[in-house]
Amino acid sequence: MTPFHFTAGNVPLLVSIPHAGTQLTPEVDAGLSDAARGLPDTDWHLPLLYDFVRDLGASVLIGHYSRFVIDLNRPADNQPLYTTATTGLYPETLFDGSPTFAAGKTPSAEVRQGYLESIWQPYHQQLQQELARLKAQYGYALLFDAHSIASVIPRLFEGRLPDLNIGTNDGASCSTAVIEAIKQVCSEQQEYSWIANGRFKGGYITRAYGQPEQGVQAVQLELAQLNYMDETPPFAWQQDRAAQLQKVLKPLMQAFLAAGKPQ
Repeated sequence: MTPFHFTAGNVPLLVSIPHAGTQLTPEVDAGLSDAARGLPDTDWHLPLLYDFVRDLGASVLIGHYSRFVIDLNRPADNQPLYTTATTGLYPETLFDGSPTFAAGKTPSAEVRQGYLESIWQPYHQQLQQELARLKAQYGYALLFDAHSIASVIPRLFEGRLPDLNIGTNDGASCSTAVIEAIKQVCSEQQEYSWIANGRFKGGYITRAYGQPEQGVQAVQLELAQLNYMDETPPFAWQQDRAAQLQKVLKPLMQAFLAAGKPQ
């Protein structure tokens, strides 16, 4: 299994989807706890939800492996991104706090080092190469990191999560023009609640590559999953809900493209 699927586009936008993968390595497959067996913390169906970006001309990078193998949106040194509850490069617990692996079945450090070299590094190398290509061709690059999560996870946040959670590393990963354009799209619609730099400010990808002073602008969007799928197994896609959500996601992406162009 290759670590990712990539298609190059023809506009200065790369859409990264690091957490939709469900592929497991033999060691992880053999060791998962019963609670983790159904891969509950997956960003289900995001490649389908964001398929419209291909018509916009965006490049698309999709990770193939489950975050239970290795989390592509965490730093290679596994330093925590949040002071609140979170999961690491090699998740030892599910979002609800239950163990990812059965007792004594956690992959070894040596095996996990292999995941870093064969899965994490190739994804980030491809991401870096595409951003460099876009910068060389257009003079700048835009990175949209797409995520989703169950709307209610008491261990991670209180109450129900807003529907649209925009992350820009507290404004450091993109220009003021970009975040204001995205906020305007969110403000002009009435169906979905939204917040900027709330519980989710952007993971490693947004923080590491969003360098507007270097010509790369990055935005993360964490979606509440109930707006396009069922949040209980088997985590079914809901076409009617997804189509409604896409009516906001598409203008949001178009606003990013327009505002991200240097003036």
